[in-house]
Amino acid sequence: ILVNGEIIGDKQIPPNGKINTYFWRFGIIHQKLGVKLEVSTQDITAFQNGKRVKLLWSDTASLKGANVDLHLTKDRSLMITLRGSVKFVILLHKVWAKHPYHRDYLGFYTLDSHLLSPSVHGLLGQFYKGIEYEVSDLRPGEVPEKPDATMFLKGEELNVTRGWQKDFRRDVKNGENVPCWFIHSNGTGLIDGKASDYIMSGLFKRF
Repeated sequence: ILVNGEIIGDKQIPPNGKINTYFWRFGIIHQKLGVKLEVSTQDITAFQNGKRVKLLWSDTASLKGANVDLHLTKDRSLMITLRGSVKFVILLHKVWAKHPYHRDYLGFYTLDSHLLSPSVHGLLGQFYKGIEYEVSDLRPGEVPEKPDATMFLKGEELNVTRGWQKDFRRDVKNGENVPCWFIHSNGTGLIDGKASDYIMSGLFKRF
């Protein structure tokens, strides 16, 4: 299974100077099953055994194929079930069309990740089997509600910052707060290699 994502930035630089980036397109291939999917904020295209199907987010549809099932909920979510393998959920987050800065974007979730091979890898895949780490030396950070700490991971000591991310699977609009530790410097010390190692030349390209 190959999953690649393409990111895009804000329409223009916001007043605070911080440019947000978003996933706006995903490419998914299951070579053995002969399945290829391209999902963007505009539409969904599925290829299987030489056949092509295109869906719009304004649709509500369920498609059952020999090796993949798609369940599309209008302007909300796409459930992808690969035969005998994992399920993926892609959520559409819609932004006011005339917003001066932000864009529509996609969220990506993996279900049944225990069905993946022990050799699964990639920017996200390397964490599906879990990692061992310890956190200590909690101390004040730049923001009072976001303390800093030291994380011991892979024989390294990393400076990390407490924060929150959103899980939108149950509530696409508001999401659910999930506590996490932010790793600085593009994940250096956490990910295998460096961030630039995971940049592909195309949506369906492999390492």
